[in-house]
Amino acid sequence: MTQTKRARGRPKSQFADSSAGTMQALDRALSVLTAVARQEGVNLTDLSLSLGIPTATTHRILTTLQKRDFVRFDEERQDWTIGIEAYRTGVAYLKRTNLADAGRPVMRRLMEQTGETANLAVPDGAEVVFIGQVETQNPIRAFFPPGSRTPMHASGTGKAILAALPEDRLMALLKGAGLKGFTEETLITPRALFDDLAETRARGWSFDRNERYDGMSCIGAAIFNDRGEPCAGVSISGPSSRFHDAQISEFGAAVAQAAAQITHLIAGKVVAISETAGSR
Repeated sequence: MTQTKRARGRPKSQFADSSAGTMQALDRALSVLTAVARQEGVNLTDLSLSLGIPTATTHRILTTLQKRDFVRFDEERQDWTIGIEAYRTGVAYLKRTNLADAGRPVMRRLMEQTGETANLAVPDGAEVVFIGQVETQNPIRAFFPPGSRTPMHASGTGKAILAALPEDRLMALLKGAGLKGFTEETLITPRALFDDLAETRARGWSFDRNERYDGMSCIGAAIFNDRGEPCAGVSISGPSSRFHDAQISEFGAAVAQAAAQITHLIAGKVVAISETAGSR
């Protein structure tokens, strides 16, 4: 009896004929889960229409996710909301991804893109505290040791955070701390500072030229948490002689993009600065 030789290669998988369909089902399920997570409550019909997935298929996905507690169904309102298991999954991510860890690769790219030192700072009262830095290779460069502090009103990162605060919090901080002068360029009057913060909101990034240290400039942008609140800031800093007028907008856009990337990595909510504080 002649035996038929088996073709060489990988053994036949029981899922080989339907692998494409399996991946499509997974992709659809993740799309449904993401859509539910972005809303406080959504009914089956609206969810199906918004995703372009048949109602029957959407319902099967939802009931499967419900069995695993990734979504829940509100009998009274007849809509679907995110479940406790989705929260646990998100918390597991956040435990592994802190601000400094998430920010470092973004800061490195920012330094390489601009050629200037990239900084990461968090607010503490009316000051910012530097928690991370990626130094440029230029021999003349800015350096802020971890833990060093500076008043917000005299810092590019600080002004970016101030510009993103609600007006009541902004006024409370300034009244308690005052506007100390450090150089001839420091903004020491409320009008000068408020005008500067208005410009920051309009363009999405702050600019500090010689306001904290003579001969040093800084461009900063705010990082937001999951509630849309400014929780940190990223910036570039270096000698003012390298911050040419023609480059300021380009640098500002790069810093704002870096802030948005870090916001995304820490599961924050990207907010247009012009929408946070309102007019003054």
